[in-house]
Amino acid sequence: MTGQRRGHAIAMTTEERDAFLTTAPLVRIATLGPGGHPHTSALWFVWDGTALWLNSLVRSQRWTDLGRDPRLSAIVDDGGADFLQLRGVELRGTAETVGEAPRTGEANSQLAEPERLFAAKYSPGRDFHYDGRHGWLRLVPERVVSWDFSKMWR
Repeated sequence: MTGQRRGHAIAMTTEERDAFLTTAPLVRIATLGPGGHPHTSALWFVWDGTALWLNSLVRSQRWTDLGRDPRLSAIVDDGGADFLQLRGVELRGTAETVGEAPRTGEANSQLAEPERLFAAKYSPGRDFHYDGRHGWLRLVPERVVSWDFSKMWR
């Protein structure tokens, strides 16, 4: 994973970035559609400290796009009306399918932790739900850029 070249003063530390990615509710995913046109969509996700795990409908434009070209850009951000509240993380790399697609619950040791994290984040107290329509995509980022504008005048 390559580092951030610009904006060192406002970059999140590794600990800040991991905490942010663990709690943020949505990621925006950009894929390349037919003819190279960008396609952006929002998803629920989990971060395990090294990879972004996306639970996606396998009959979606995003899944089709990634089957054709696995390059992916993801943005997780938040902030309020105040400029100094803006913060976020961009992750870029190549997505890969992990496990069966669609996922029906076949035993897979690679998916045990992402599914535990996903259930804890989005449906606390319940087990992960297999609906036979979603599959797992993993992005181990090749490039990560972060920003936290509250650091600007510290």
